[in-house]
Amino acid sequence: MSDVFNSLLRIFDLEKIEEDIYRGRSPDTSWQRIFGGQTIAQALVAAQRTVAPDRLAHSLHCYFMLGGDPTVPIVYSVDRIRDGRSFNTRRVLATQHGRAIFSLEASFQIEEPGLDHQITMPDIPQPEALASQRELTETLGDKLPEVIRRFWERERPIELRPAIVEHYTSRERLAPVQHMWVRFAATPPDDPALRRILLAYMSDLTLLDTSTFAHGRVIFDKDIQAASLDHAMWFHRDHALDDWILYTQDSPSTSGARGFTRGSLFARDGTLIASVAQEGLIRLRRKAQ
Repeated sequence: MSDVFNSLLRIFDLEKIEEDIYRGRSPDTSWQRIFGGQTIAQALVAAQRTVAPDRLAHSLHCYFMLGGDPTVPIVYSVDRIRDGRSFNTRRVLATQHGRAIFSLEASFQIEEPGLDHQITMPDIPQPEALASQRELTETLGDKLPEVIRRFWERERPIELRPAIVEHYTSRERLAPVQHMWVRFAATPPDDPALRRILLAYMSDLTLLDTSTFAHGRVIFDKDIQAASLDHAMWFHRDHALDDWILYTQDSPSTSGARGFTRGSLFARDGTLIASVAQEGLIRLRRKAQ
């Protein structure tokens, strides 16, 4: 198992400091703010620890209130809202420096049979036919903005292969749609609860970007202030995360300095694993008068 993936798993090993209170830490990176997927995943870890092992998350809903400080721990406090025969509900509040930075509500369910259908996975080129991000940084040259180049060259626990690269090299107004193949740097342990945590971590990737494409922009533009505001996720089917996953995204609307994006996570065999929705701040900075 790769070192970078082991480092990811370690941030999910929260320290219990009191009943229903946990402490999480951030990896040693150059980021000025905590990656939103980390906060979502750690909060889900805290909630999962307060329910029986046969109860797995089927949905979560979160709000980002303040940017997280990666240099200090995050304290996660779990509120056991309800324990039913089939479902459990938990609320988690994340705090730093005495202030709330994030909240999550998650619902857990025992495994049950029932009606089953899903949408069809889009017909997208397989990941082997697409260039890796490192290969793209070499072939695209000066067409790729420097800030994106630095992001793509950084070693991460998740590998990305975009099916559409024009979004990053063009200033044309393009369709607000994105297809991204993603996979973890190593095969995760066979644990369905951990798989949901890893998917929650992954789910925050590239969503805000998609809402800027219709405007010929990227979130790294210096005159854009971007931040996740809320995030929701539904886990449909458990699936081994030992291969590429297709993350399809589209943005139905951007208005009021907010961009809204939907996402679907498909296994390579076409299984719809999870669905995502997120609204984020996409604010144009005003020039100084």
